Amino acid sequence: MGIREEIYYEGGPHIGDLILNLLIGLTVVGIPLTVGAIVRALWLRFRITDRRVSVTGGWMGRDRSDVIYSEIVKIVKVPRGLGFWGDMVITLKNGTRLEMRAVPNFRNTYDYISERVASKNPEYSATASK
Repeated sequence: MGIREEIYYEGGPHIGDLILNLLIGLTVVGIPLTVGAIVRALWLRFRITDRRVSVTGGWMGRDRSDVIYSEIVKIVKVPRGLGFWGDMVITLKNGTRLEMRAVPNFRNTYDYISERVASKNPEYSATASK
């Protein structure tokens, strides 16, 4: 029997990302952005627990990345959609980066992940990642 994980957030990207990109898609130039937003809305899922960050995405949701907090050395957040949602990039010890696009409630999510990382990884510097 495994250790239960406490789920902080489980779900897809912010709905505003899809709505904004559908409006942009009314122009010919915005069509690729709209397709990207539709794919994210259909298949991108985040699961953030007290033990790990999991991102499922890609075509038909076939790609999955799991990251434990002790492997994270840097987190960068960028607000989108007037600050209602945001993108986050998590950098791991081995240099690999995990991109999380259109994260709902991204400021609180960033704080939640940062607290977990700070307690698990002494190399992590919260001031360097803001």
